[in-house]
Order: sequence, then structure tokens, then C-alpha cells
Amino acid sequence: MRHRLLLGIALLAPIGPATAQQHPPAPSDADRRAEATVRQMTQAEKIALLHGPVVAMVPLAKRLPGITVGAGYVVGIPRLGIPALVETDASMGVANSEFLRKGDVATAMPSTLGQAASWDPEMSRRGGAMIGAEARDKGFNVMLAGGVNLVRDPRAGRNFEYAGEDPLLAGTIAGAQIAGVQSSGIVSTVKHFAVNDLETGRNVHSVAIDEAAMRESDLLAFQIAIEKGDPGSVMCAYNKVNGVHACENRFLLTDVLRRDWGFRGFVMSDWGAVHSSEAIVAGLDQQSGEQLDGKRWFSDLMPAAIAEGRVPASAIDVAARRIVRTIYTHGLDKRPNEARGTIDYDAHALVSQQAAEASMVLLRNEGDVLPLVATARRIVLIGGHADVGVLAGGGSSQVRPVGGFVLEEKGDGLGFSKRSYVASSPLSALRAALPGADVTYVDGRDPAVAAAAAKAADVAIVFGEKWAGEGADQPNLSLDRNGDALIAAVAAANPRTVAVLEVGNAVAMPWRDQVAAILVAWFPGQRGGAAIARVLTGAVNPSGHLPVTFPAATTQLPHPVLPGANAIPADAASRAVYGLLSDTKPFAYSFPEGSDVGYRWFDRTGAAPLYAFGHGLSYTRFRYSDLRVAGGERLTATFTVTNIGTRAGVDVPQVYVRRSGKAKRLVGWGRPALAPGESRVVTVTADPRLLADFDGARRRWTVPKGRYAIEVATSATAPVLTGSVVMNAVTRRP
Repeated sequence: MRHRLLLGIALLAPIGPATAQQHPPAPSDADRRAEATVRQMTQAEKIALLHGPVVAMVPLAKRLPGITVGAGYVVGIPRLGIPALVETDASMGVANSEFLRKGDVATAMPSTLGQAASWDPEMSRRGGAMIGAEARDKGFNVMLAGGVNLVRDPRAGRNFEYAGEDPLLAGTIAGAQIAGVQSSGIVSTVKHFAVNDLETGRNVHSVAIDEAAMRESDLLAFQIAIEKGDPGSVMCAYNKVNGVHACENRFLLTDVLRRDWGFRGFVMSDWGAVHSSEAIVAGLDQQSGEQLDGKRWFSDLMPAAIAEGRVPASAIDVAARRIVRTIYTHGLDKRPNEARGTIDYDAHALVSQQAAEASMVLLRNEGDVLPLVATARRIVLIGGHADVGVLAGGGSSQVRPVGGFVLEEKGDGLGFSKRSYVASSPLSALRAALPGADVTYVDGRDPAVAAAAAKAADVAIVFGEKWAGEGADQPNLSLDRNGDALIAAVAAANPRTVAVLEVGNAVAMPWRDQVAAILVAWFPGQRGGAAIARVLTGAVNPSGHLPVTFPAATTQLPHPVLPGANAIPADAASRAVYGLLSDTKPFAYSFPEGSDVGYRWFDRTGAAPLYAFGHGLSYTRFRYSDLRVAGGERLTATFTVTNIGTRAGVDVPQVYVRRSGKAKRLVGWGRPALAPGESRVVTVTADPRLLADFDGARRRWTVPKGRYAIEVATSATAPVLTGSVVMNAVTRRP
């Protein structure tokens, strides 16, 4: 059976908001109301909107009444009907460490990197709507979601919070999540602006990158996320960019964000990222978590800065107006900001489980050992605390899940970055899914005992882990706790070994060719154990594809040695706690890869990765045919995908474009769900920015006239259909 359906995912807007500078938008009702409201404010009331504390660090007697304890709050102005802004950390759900709200629970989504592995923006939108609804019902009206920093180094501690290495994929997934969060009637941020890709010395390091490289990579990811999600706020980052702190970087906050992109919300700082009152002149509107900064630049010290002429009074008006306009735009003034009703955690858990199932990436499946079938009567699970739960990432984004953590251990990084396990047992889920099988568990602490158990089983499923958390980068790509040796020992004892990886980053796999199957489960969230079991047993056909490149070795990376490793105290190196040490020396580093992040770097250098960006297997097979391409002003690729296997499945065909002398670029993808024998037509229309160079001197995107090579592929290194097209020269504003 054959159907024609247009499925492609790509940006269809012109190259950037070309008219933002030439033709400013007409004032909206929110603009007019905000202007009128700010005119009625005293200077003290305006300044009150520009700063907020970490709630948990405020003595109970001094807290604003009725405020839900979260990341922070900003007082409102009751006489003018301006509500307080009550903020929660986010991305994987409503963050709720014991430091913040003892005993609170929320639905834990899979890691954002896992959600990006689904390549499914609609799934991200649904997840965003769910976590936004929980935030609203817990009494919050601002959610610090929308992490879109590109994954430039697989050792970076917060990669699990972000959406991969490609600007189109990352921006699309993050933008969908932001739109979902805000559909629940609250404000979302996009963060951390910009080029904030390492935890090592994050408060003291500076990244050096030229404008063209930044525009074509990290900034493009933010631009796409903002276009897709329309966030109410942008959160600026800790690091310096070209020697200037991100939160007082006029180029980023004023020239790019407001002048070129036409952003009309407000900019808040990350918690502890402000260094002067004058940052408001550069484009920062709000100091967040002010106790974590050296001084209260936007509160106690602001009146003196105004009086001394270091900050013009008009800058206070502008910042207050942006904040109030955002409140009006998103209707925060029309809804009571208080905890309300009961939350349907069962329904929300299903959203999380479906996202986890869509995120899992089958990297290898020799001999079709998966899915598990009835002939596998004796199955042993080994390691990873798979008897009780699944691993979660750590830091300010961590969600204490419904049912709590079944196990918590100290982790490197921030004090609240604990190595925690969600109470969703793969062992229990597999036993329920395979009632006729003998499914047992061995903890894996002794590789010899594990090998003996594996040898006696029909199939051995060994869990490899690599924990990640805010405040710490990782010294290598090896699995934690001698996990590589454990998998090798199990595989040597049983050729039908399946490795399940609960990881927040790409990892090395020295044992890859010894195991029959590899499933990347990421940090799978609230019902991660059930999701793993459903994929292993075939109740769900895996459809995830890698959102990052898995390198064969760190020597293939632009920085074989992690930047800043020599700047940390010698006694800290062995602990891999690089991020927040107060005695870390300032350092600077640059990007040899420029805009060629991830798979583009591998394409440029010719290095063969362990597993390529975009790779992912299915329990069925797909055939591609009938490629047709069109050029001129707009590049379009149309092709047919057919399911030639015996199972229904979802495919993710990817379209890459290469220009002479340049690394290939992803320009779009499809995600057809196909029954056996079914065909569908996929059309991808490329956003010209993905083909263009950015000319910093002229502030223009330029698509050169010429012939462009087209690849329809199953990954960045596996083209299936090829073609070429001639493009006209196109030039646009940013």
C-alpha cells in the first residue's frame, strides 16, 4: 500500500527576521499596557522587578507569603496588578531537590538529550506541556526550561540537559518544548545564552569564537529555538564570550538578540552570573539568585549606580517594561499564582514513558538477538541497580520523581548533584512482560560472578552507566565503576549479551564487537524501567537516532584534552570536580572546529566515529527511493520511504547538504510511521541559513551560487540516495 504524505521537518521561514530592523512591529496591547503601567511606577518599584533571591536562602520570616519554594522569585507590585514571578528549575520536569522542597515529587521526563534522540518535536511539545502544567499547578509561573546549548564536547557535564550537537535539531526540539511549557499558561526561558558548553571553571573561563562561526552554530540553535518556541525570557550564561561575561555582553544581548532577532521578552541572569550594575546597559534585565553573586548589583547597588550616572534611569524603565510586557503577553496577571488542584501523575507518567520509548537508540543488533522472544527462557540482568531503578542526571535540573528515589549516592559536582535512581525497576518490568521466563538479577560488583551467571543464561543483559551532573565535567568517556570490564567479562561468557547504557553523554565502547546488541537508554525518567522492558521485548519498536556523535576516542575531538584541565587545583583532578571550585584559575580556549560542531568536525577531518550522529536501528527495515531535488531560491528534496520488513516502525530519514570545500550540514528530516509494506513520500525544504555563510562584516547570511550535493541518509555517514542541485545566490539580513 502506498500513500503520498509530506512529512519533512525543516524551517520554512526566510533567512531570519529580515524586517525586524527595517520595520519594527506595531505596538501590541501588551506593549501599550506595559508602557502605561511602568509610567505609574516609582523607581523603587521598577528596581524591585529587576532582581530576586533564591527562596530557600531567605529566612522564613522574610519570605514573600504564599510563594512556592523553587529556584527564585521576583516580587510583584500588587497596587498595579503585577504578580510575583515564581520560578522553578526545569528541562526534565519541575525540579524539587530536598534543599528546595522536602518531600515534594514531580513527573520526571527523560533527559533532554534523550528527548532529542526521538527527533520528534511533537513529543517534546507534549512533554513541555505536561511539565508546564505541573509547574503551574504547584504555584509557579516561570519555568527555567529550554536548554539549547550545543554539545561540543562529549565530556561536558550538562550535555544531558541539552538537545544535541546540531543547531537545527537542537533548536527544533528545544523550541517545541518551550512552546509546550508556555501552552500551560506560564513563561519559559531559553538557556544558557551563549556558547556555554563546559562546567570546568564556568564562572571564570572565556571562549574565543568569531562571529561567523558563532552565528552558524550556537547562535543559530538559539535563534531557531526562539522562532519555534517564542520564549518569554532568555537566560544568559556564566562564562565569558570573547572576554566579556555573557550576562553583560552587549553583542549577544543587544546586537544579536534584540536588534537582529527582534526578541521582545526579558533577559534574566543565571544564578550567580552577574558582575556589575552596568550589565543592565548591555541588555540584562534581571539579576536572578542574587545571594549567589558577589554583590546585589540590581537591587541594593542600583540606586547609587543611577545617581552616579553609571546607569541611566532610562535603562531601568526599559528593563521594567520588558518584564511587565512579558507578564501581560503570557497572561500571568490574569491567573492566580497559587498551588491548585490535584495532579494526574498517572497520565503524566505515561507521557514520560512514551518519550522514553521514543528516545531509545538501538545501536547494534547482531543475529537479531532483540527483541527478546519466547525461546529466551533464562535471562539474567546484571549491574546498574536494575533490580530497583534507573539512573538520573544530577544538578539544578534534577526532578525528585513520583515514588521518590529508591537510591541516592554522593556525586561529583554541586552539593545537591547526587547520583540518584528513579524507582522504576527494569527487572520487575521484564518479569511482568515475560511471565514464562526465568528473569534473575546479579549486581555485577564481581565480574567473575557476573560472568558465571551470564554463562548459565540464554541471554545476558548488562547495564552500563555513566552518571553526569551540573558542576562537573568528565575526565574520559569510560563507563563508571569499571563498567567496561564488566561488560567485556559478561560478553566473553555469553555471546548473546545485550548492553543497555544509562548515560548522559556519548561513551566509549571497547567491548562493542563482543556484544550482540547495544541499546542506549539515556537517563529514561519516571517509567524508565518499563520503557526499557518494552523496547527489549519488542512491545515498542525502537525508533531513536543519535543526536550526538559517539567518538571512537578522545583523540578525535577538537580538544583531546578537556579545556581548563590544567587550570584546576592538582588535588581536584582525580575527583573530576572541575566546575565550581573557587580556586580554579581563569582560562580561555577557542574552538578549532568553529561552526563545524560534532558530525561536521568528523566530516571535515575524515575521522571515523564509533557511532555516527543520526544512527539508529529498528526491528524492521526501510528502503529509500525516487529522490527528486529542486533548487534555485529554495532547496527541496522529495523521496519515498518504504517499510520492507514485517513489523510496523518509525523511521528517521535525514537530508544532508554539502557545498564544495565545506562540511556537510543537516537540513531536515522526516519521521514516517509505517506499517509493513507501506510507503510514504517525505519532502524536506531547507532553511537557507543551513546552506549559507554568515558575513560578519556585512551582517548578512549569504548562500553562494553553485552546485550543492544532496544526501538522503540513515546517519551522517550513511548516505542512501544522492543528488545535486544548483542554487541561486541569496543574501539576507540576520
